[in-house]
Parts: sequence; structure tokens; C-alpha cells
Amino acid sequence: MTTPAEVFRQLVDGVVGRKWDELPSLYAEDAVVVHPFSTDPATARLAGRDAIREHFAHAAEMGVDFRAEDVVVHETTDPEVVIGEFTYRGSLGGKDITMPAIFVLRVRDGLIVSSRDYAGR
Repeated sequence: MTTPAEVFRQLVDGVVGRKWDELPSLYAEDAVVVHPFSTDPATARLAGRDAIREHFAHAAEMGVDFRAEDVVVHETTDPEVVIGEFTYRGSLGGKDITMPAIFVLRVRDGLIVSSRDYAGR
């Protein structure tokens, strides 16, 4: 079985590798992703794999091109929960970007069932 830490790394590697079509398969059908710092109601809460698929399709359309730096994975006392701390650097829509982030993932049976993605610019 894939561990939560491995799933987190697959997620980050998928974003870095721009594997937009593959990333939704890391999530359960009924997964919920919350972006607490989002000011856009359309992206503040994504419910279900279809909404997550649309989110990654939008990233592809925007020309997201990131690398992940300073990746640290914190395992917790809850075997389903992992915290990933890292910084994305690269370009978004042709503009250089640095985005520190912390993702709190709950992974069950090898799939992300919930995620709170804290990212800032």
C-alpha cells in the first residue's frame, strides 16, 4: 500500500512534471480539497474528483511550470495524515513566482480523501 508520504511526493512530482491528466487519480472520488488562502470562491473548496480534474486542467491552461524546493514531509501520529512543507518556484502565466506552501493531506487506501493546501505568494 502506498503511504501518505509517498502520495504527497507523487502529488508534488506530478505538479512539477506537469502531469495534469494523471494527478486526479491520486484523489478519492469524493475527495475534498480546501485552499484556505484562496480569494476565488471557485477554487476555495473543490469537492470531488471531477472538480479536482478541472482545477488541474486550469493549471495546464495557465502555463504553470514549477519546481519544488526545500521539500520536508512531516508524518503525524495519525497514520492517515501527512504534512508536506515546500516552496514552488517557477512561472505562472509567464510571470516568475515563488510560492511557499504547506499541504495537510489525509490519505486512505492510497488515495487523498482530504487536503488543506495553504499556499502564498
